[in-house]
This record gives sequence, C-alpha cells and structure tokens, in this order.
Amino acid sequence: MRVVAKFGGTSLGSGDRINRAADSIAAAVEDGHEIAVVASAMGATTDELLDEITFDVDDVDRAQIVSMGERTSVRMLKAALSARGVDAEFYEPGGEGWPVITDEHGEVDVGTTHERARAIAADLESEVAVITGFLAEAHDGSITTLGRGGSDTTAVMMGRYMDADEVVIVTDVEGVMTGDPNVVEGARNVGEISVDELRNLSFRGAEVVAPSALSYKDGKLDVRVVHYQHGDLLTGGTSIEGQFQNLVDMREDPLACLTVAGRAIRNQPGVFQSLSTTLGDNDVNIDAVASGLDTITFYVDVDEAEFAENVLHRKVVEEEALSSITVDSPLAVVRITGGELPNRPGVIAEIVNPLADARINIHDLITSATSVAAFVDWEDREETLEITQDLF
Repeated sequence: MRVVAKFGGTSLGSGDRINRAADSIAAAVEDGHEIAVVASAMGATTDELLDEITFDVDDVDRAQIVSMGERTSVRMLKAALSARGVDAEFYEPGGEGWPVITDEHGEVDVGTTHERARAIAADLESEVAVITGFLAEAHDGSITTLGRGGSDTTAVMMGRYMDADEVVIVTDVEGVMTGDPNVVEGARNVGEISVDELRNLSFRGAEVVAPSALSYKDGKLDVRVVHYQHGDLLTGGTSIEGQFQNLVDMREDPLACLTVAGRAIRNQPGVFQSLSTTLGDNDVNIDAVASGLDTITFYVDVDEAEFAENVLHRKVVEEEALSSITVDSPLAVVRITGGELPNRPGVIAEIVNPLADARINIHDLITSATSVAAFVDWEDREETLEITQDLF
C-alpha cells in the first residue's frame, strides 16, 4: 500500500517525538508499504521565527526565513530514518525534484506538480521521500507558501498526485472528536466523518485538517487522522469519507418568507430561540433563516405560511421587543454547494452579477462555509437554475 503520512509540528516537537515518528514510518516500511512523509516545522518553530521578524522584510525574505522550520524537520526525520536502516531522501524547495510548483498567481501549477509528484512516487519502492510541508516554489525559483494549514494541503495534494492509497494526518488530537475535550465532558472519537461535515467544522473553528487540504481529496483517496502517540500509521483515528462535488439544485416547492421586525432584535437574548421554538412546537419546518439588526426572517413551505404567520403573530403580540410580521411568497431557492467555493475569491460576485444582468431580483443570499443559497421570485426559478448551472 502507498501511504503519505503528514506529521504536524506537535508530533515532531522534540527528539523523542521525532524518534516515535521514525519508528512508525520504519515499521510501515518493514511491513512492505511505500511511504512518503510530509513534515511540518518542529513544534512552534514557524511562529517563533515570525515573532523574531521585528524589522521590515519583503515577502521573498519572509518566506525564506519561515521555511527554515520545515527544512530542519525533514533533515531530522531523514537522519532518524537512516539510523534505523531505512533509505530516505528529503525534498525541499530549490532542491532537485522538488514537487510543489506555483504559477504567477501563487496558485498550484497542477500539471507540473502532478508530474513531479509522480516522479517521486516512482522511487518509493526503494526509499522514503521526506517532503517539506507548507512550502512551494515559483517558476522563477523563489520560495512561496501554501498558507495556513499548508502542510495538510501538501500531504493530501501529494497523496492524490502520487496515486496513494491513503493519507494519514498525524497530529495532537485523537482524530475528530464529538466536541472539544478541553471544554466538554465525555468527548469521544468519531470513527468516520464526511468531507462536507469536516470542512464546515473546519471553517467554523475545528482545527483538525486544514479546509484547503480537503479540496484535493477524491473518492479513491482515503484520508485518516490519528494521534501521534498511537504509533501505528495504518490503524485507528478518524476516517474522512467522500469527496467534494459542486452541486446546483433547486427546491421543488415554493417557499414563503416570514419576516419578524423588532427594535434591535439581534441584541435581544432569547428572541430568536423563542420564535424558532414556537415554529418547531407547531410542527412548522424551517428551510432557512436570515437575520438583520432589526429583523429575523424564516423561510417555510408556502403551504404552511398562513399557519406559521398566525403562530408568529402571537409571539409578536406577547414580546415587547417585537413590533410586526410580514409575509412574502412565493419564492424559490437555488443552492450552490461545493468544496471549492471558499477558495474562490469573488465567488459571490460570480453568482450575483449574471443574475443581475438577467434582471433577476435576489430577495436574499444566505451563505455557509461551502454553500450559497439564492432566494428569488418563483417565476424566475428556472432561469436562475440555468444560469447557476452554467457557472458551476
């Protein structure tokens, strides 16, 4: 089996941890597996280097300085593997065969990177490749970086372009947990999670796998997260399932838009809970919610609109902070979902501008980490769907 193993800074934070990492790699090689390693900077080296830059520095010099953490890590790991009789070769920007190449826009040059990754993969039968994470090289030879979480991105990218069977992210958490074990009691490991679930969690604060890395995962590539103390690269942890797919879909049935107005409603504790609980207690399903400083809008099935309006009106009368409710219908919603959306600067403009050019009025636009929902007049639904499908 061909495996790309990424070791985070914590898992390489001391000589003992580097020994532990080397032991796990050597054991996998001994079992007959082909291993490529992506190494982060030891411990908090990158942050420490950045903290020491107290003078004016351009981007080129900054990248050179921060690259020293990863450059040290690959040398340490290579030496530790050699001490165990494992043939290994380290790869860093500027060196022969370095794989991660970026174009003039700072984006990964897929063709060149894929070709170079495959060249490294061809030698994995005879040696372990130890690759610096986070770093890239432009066509002019200058050092660049892949941004926050770049080592995760390097690992999953290499896994895909090397035709690996699995990418193992070795980190300081026991896979994905049901909650932050430092905050909640009884947190436990989640055996499996989908890329969509994890990416949304990652964009909302869960530091497990960098969101940018998951864009490189396809359906054939397994990705797993394990704790560095586990010691076995090939078992345990959390398995990340599936792949991102761009999807444009339209709700078949019309929606009604119920807007409740109130004075500084967003700053009134419990108002949103009171309104949404009232709808839930009366079996009214909420399709989507939007809020402003003085309004909360609920989207519900148009067939339930009149009943929902009466239910909410009673709360408006009861709550001093609320003043009125209004209903607009019928509306349609077209949703665009895709793992690449957060990495596309200007993606909202890509959606909104063509609709504006077609003279389609957008009543509301609701976004999440990986989706955009456009609410339009019911009669504009087919044209909206056609335009967005052409875009994505």
